[in-house]
Amino acid sequence: MTEVVAALIWQGEKFMICQRPAHKVRGLLWEFVGGKVEPGETGEQALIRECREELGVTLSVGEVFMDVVHAYPDLTVHLTLYSAVIAQGEPVLLEHNDLRWITPEEIPAYDFCPADVEILVKIREVYNAF
Repeated sequence: MTEVVAALIWQGEKFMICQRPAHKVRGLLWEFVGGKVEPGETGEQALIRECREELGVTLSVGEVFMDVVHAYPDLTVHLTLYSAVIAQGEPVLLEHNDLRWITPEEIPAYDFCPADVEILVKIREVYNAF
């Protein structure tokens, strides 16, 4: 099982989603920014490192919003999604193909990675976005 962390970053009524690079597995699908937890890191430390590497921003990490286990054909992930805010910097596309700020109502317009589907349902439920 691969430990993965991601950030639910809000800006007003919208949250950030990122599009995976075309050349990677699950290319061009949308996801929350984040990545694998390295040995010796906490989830929060990994998330701060990943966001610095992928977007050039420093996060302030809050509570866990949700976690899920998802089995892909090539790996099984335990994904922990943290609520977070950008403490420093403006997002720059250092890794991803694209970045968007969307409302919960706009979720159906995007093709997300399968591991994120349960999380997206919860976001829509919590924010009454149906």
